[in-house]
Amino acid sequence: MRITVFGAAGSAGSRIVTEALLRGHEVTAVVRNEASFAQLPNKAQQRQGDASRIEDVIALSKGQDLVIAATRPAEGQEKELINISQSLLTGLAKTQVRLIAVGGAGSLNVGDKKSTLVVDDTRYVSPAWRDIAVACVDQYEVYKAETRVNWTYLSPPAMLLPGERTAQFRLGKDELLVDQQGQSKISYEDLAVALIDEAEQSNFPQQRFTLAY
Repeated sequence: MRITVFGAAGSAGSRIVTEALLRGHEVTAVVRNEASFAQLPNKAQQRQGDASRIEDVIALSKGQDLVIAATRPAEGQEKELINISQSLLTGLAKTQVRLIAVGGAGSLNVGDKKSTLVVDDTRYVSPAWRDIAVACVDQYEVYKAETRVNWTYLSPPAMLLPGERTAQFRLGKDELLVDQQGQSKISYEDLAVALIDEAEQSNFPQQRFTLAY
C-alpha cells in the first residue's frame, strides 16, 4: 500500500510511519519543516509539505492509496485544526484518496451518558487541555458532515503515552473506553498498530472509532 503521512515527525506520526514500514508499506513521510527530515526513517520517502495547503494535499496524495493525517497545531493555534481538516478533505475530494485522521477524545461520550462528552468532564480534560479538546470536537463535526471523501476518524483515549507495542487493546466507536481502574489510555505505539490495522482492513469507512487498553 502507498501511504502518505502528514505530521510524520510528531509523537503519533512517527510511530505510524514506523508501523507502516514494519508491515512493508511504501511510506511518504511529510513534514512542514525540512529540518525534521533527520527525524524520519531512511526507508520512508521524505517530503516537505503543509496539510493546510490544498495544493500540497493534492500533490502529495496523487497516486497514493491512503493519506494519514497526524498533525497537531501549536499551543495557542488550536483552531487551526479546523482549517487543516477542511484543506485535507477539499484536496482529497479532488484526488479521491482515502483518509484516516488521528483526532481527539473530546467528542467521545462518557459512559452511557450520551449528553456528556469527554471535553466537558474534568476527570479527563483539565483546563490546560480544554482548548485542543474543544478544537477536536469541532474537527469531528467537520468530518461527520463530509460526504465526498472516504474518511475514518480515530479518537484516541484520554491519555496517549510513549510506551510499548503490545498489539493488545480494545476497540470501540463513540464511547470513551476505560479500564477497571477508570483509566483511559494507550501507548503511541499501539495507537499506530490500530491505525495501520484500519488502513489494511477498512472496518470503519466514513465512521469514527476509538481504542484503549
